[in-house]
Amino acid sequence: MILVTGATGIVGRGVVKLLLEAGEGVTAVSRSPETAGLPEGATVVSQTTELAGVDAMLIAPRAVGETTGELLTAAAAQGVKRVVLLSAVTVEYGGGYERFAAAFKAAEKAVEASGLEWTFLRCADFAANNLAWAPQIRATGAVRGAYGDAATSSIHERDIAEVAVRALLDPSHAGRAYALTGPESLSQHDKVRLIGEAIGTGLTFTEVPPEQVRAAMLAQGMPEDVPDRMLGYLATCSEQPGPSTDTVARVLGRPALSYADWAADHAADFGGGLS
Repeated sequence: MILVTGATGIVGRGVVKLLLEAGEGVTAVSRSPETAGLPEGATVVSQTTELAGVDAMLIAPRAVGETTGELLTAAAAQGVKRVVLLSAVTVEYGGGYERFAAAFKAAEKAVEASGLEWTFLRCADFAANNLAWAPQIRATGAVRGAYGDAATSSIHERDIAEVAVRALLDPSHAGRAYALTGPESLSQHDKVRLIGEAIGTGLTFTEVPPEQVRAAMLAQGMPEDVPDRMLGYLATCSEQPGPSTDTVARVLGRPALSYADWAADHAADFGGGLS
């Protein structure tokens, strides 16, 4: 049995799906089990420290929050063998506001201290962060954003999910801290162009002040930490590109999915048939 926290998140959903396809039992943790919409076969719960029969668990720190320590203590006491932690590449390479990297560092230290076998997935910025552009692309065929020249190797959520499943099921990944990125460094301008190619229309990127972008994101209903995480990291990467690694290819035995792949997979989110 595998426990997946943050199961309705962009990575968690993929992990649950892949585990079920592999024939594994899955307990999925969601704040709202009744509306989780997870695949049939997953046991969906709102919270749990009852871990009898659980072999490994995926921890998403932003989903677990202050209960991380309690969950790890229960896991160690009830025979869980492995924990895979979703962390951030900023732990290793820096960038953005230090308070966010510090929170991931604290989570890694807590996992190390638990006595469980562990694997850290230090992820680059998610390509899915750019779904924040979807409303304005659908409405105007353009993106108004900050730090257009900021270059990052954004990662497809499917790659993170596949690496997570490998680490959950295969003990040979224990004790590894994997820096996971996409295969190429792209600016914001590049990413908007690739989304345009995916939906069959030319898109433009117009530079606006970061404060204006932050206000627009909050108006979409995003939590306050989300624009701070994204804009803080982009500010850093406008001066020094974010890291690129070949870790996904080494772990999965295939090339990491490109940003163009991601844009094609999410074309419908951006309005598909714009003209």
